[in-house]
Amino acid sequence: MAYSEVELEVLLHRLDDPVLMERPPGYDHAATRALFERLVARLEEDFGTRCTADRQVQDASLHARVEVPAQAAACGERITVSVSNFGSMAVVAAENPGVYSDNEEAVQAGALAADDLRRVERAIADLGYVPIPERLLTRPYDGPSPLARYRPGGRVDWWVRYFDYL
Repeated sequence: MAYSEVELEVLLHRLDDPVLMERPPGYDHAATRALFERLVARLEEDFGTRCTADRQVQDASLHARVEVPAQAAACGERITVSVSNFGSMAVVAAENPGVYSDNEEAVQAGALAADDLRRVERAIADLGYVPIPERLLTRPYDGPSPLARYRPGGRVDWWVRYFDYL
């Protein structure tokens, strides 16, 4: 399912808990991890390779990350998928999050093949993840949580809220 930018902004605000920073109320770690493992298996199958997964995330709103290795990607750059503890949200990035402002820029720069992007987006959608564009997450955080206290003097944006260490 495709979401409009307005729908995604509403989702970011709706999922934002003013107290719980690392996970939402009623968070089910086992279910979140099982879904992530299905994503890893799906990407390995779709790309015909072993993917590297970082499952050792702590003190974060980020649940885990999986990387399709560069040698399995058409453009020779790894593809990273970051998964949040909140609302089954996922971000796809060429190389690493933050390298490109969005996937369109990565495709235009030759770092991400459109076919590879569609393959990852299809896997995400089939598993029920909500794809969040990186550019939306770089907007200044304006939610109700005390997020600024976790990053005194640092940049506070929606990426930090849902996909980073706190």
